[in-house]
Amino acid sequence: MTRILGFVIAAASCLATVLVAVARAQGPQAVLPPSTFAAHASTQDPAVLVTPQRLVEWESALSNWGRWGPDDQRGTLNLITPAKTRAAASLVIDGVSVSLGHFVTEEEAIDSQTFAPTEHWMTRVDPQTGEVLFALDAMSFSMHDGQLSHMDALCHYRTERNGELLIFNGYRQNLDQDGCKDLAIDRMGAGYVTRGVLVDMPLLRGVEWLEPSTPIYTSDLEAWEEFAGVTIESGDVLLVRTGRWAKREQDGPWDYAGGGAGLHASVLPWLRERGVAMLVGDAVNDVQPSGVEGIRRPVHQMTQVFIGLPLVDNGYLEDVAREAAQRDRWAFMVSWQITKVPGGTAGPFNGLATF
Repeated sequence: MTRILGFVIAAASCLATVLVAVARAQGPQAVLPPSTFAAHASTQDPAVLVTPQRLVEWESALSNWGRWGPDDQRGTLNLITPAKTRAAASLVIDGVSVSLGHFVTEEEAIDSQTFAPTEHWMTRVDPQTGEVLFALDAMSFSMHDGQLSHMDALCHYRTERNGELLIFNGYRQNLDQDGCKDLAIDRMGAGYVTRGVLVDMPLLRGVEWLEPSTPIYTSDLEAWEEFAGVTIESGDVLLVRTGRWAKREQDGPWDYAGGGAGLHASVLPWLRERGVAMLVGDAVNDVQPSGVEGIRRPVHQMTQVFIGLPLVDNGYLEDVAREAAQRDRWAFMVSWQITKVPGGTAGPFNGLATF
């Protein structure tokens, strides 16, 4: 089998998208089969209901296009200032670090090997005997694999305006076999250090995990702030734990991409107002199904295309939740280096939380 490099697979997955006309957008998940899960009934409550028309209004109201200049490639990562980094470093008291990332596996499951197979092989092998001759290996996987913690590049989602496909900041989406020409992962900086704030929704609700399709609203985020005694501020990384990995460990894999807990689209103005620099979820960030008619991933669409807010999908938040709970301290230093995949639609997320 031809082994294709991970970044080429990622570009191909982005090219495989289809147009969702009502949203004037393309999302790579739109090609998946319809979900067997039903949207949570609360998403239709008039107090939180988000319609496609409301999303269209937010395209202008929440837009950060031009905010950091016409050539900007980083979006809300610009909110992580040198002063913010210095303040984050002062949060380190114990010197204990835990990983926020989960890597791919070769497990054949509904939540793995998404878009392309995961393969690992030794590269120095005797062709006659099969004996491994030296400790050298290679690996191939999809950047958007369902088990890979990955940071989406801002070229990953797009919108359509007057027959033209546009990405954040008004760039024309320019794709070829080598990936994205603008807003690719290698254009988004070397790496960052800032304050992270964990929102542990299962802990707040006294459960091990949120059940599939459970939406998280602004009222939930603000209830957490009161519980934790922390206020989410400009330049913060917001980490939202739903307990996806805890549920998987006990119950096994399920179609979390079709039925997973996550943020409801009504939180979008709050994210923009608070100045969240990056959003890390332990599933796909959006609650699935979204509860927005005809739109599969409205949080992805609005954050990446209009707000310029990078997302990390499939973040591993079990270890940081344990360390935070032991200390009763929900704000800490977060650091990560950006893997500069040339033209990449995403890169593996290798973040650390340090207490």
